[in-house]
Amino acid sequence: MTCLFIQIQCRPGTTYRVADAIALREIHSELYSVSGQYDLLMKMYVPEGEDVGKYINENLLDIDGIERTYTTLTFKAF
Repeated sequence: MTCLFIQIQCRPGTTYRVADAIALREIHSELYSVSGQYDLLMKMYVPEGEDVGKYINENLLDIDGIERTYTTLTFKAF
């Protein structure tokens, strides 16, 4: 499995709806409300052999209210 951290910027007033939609899809390992440029921080595991970009597009980016994302791909835990 590939571990990703995805920062999510929501349209104003939609953060709770976006978080609820993510929770219902059960695609995350952890989901946090955060301060700063982004509204949510999600930890996600992409199944081995899946295309990361396609997986994110098909499972996350069609949620209404998501304005922008920033994805950090991890390689090795220390």
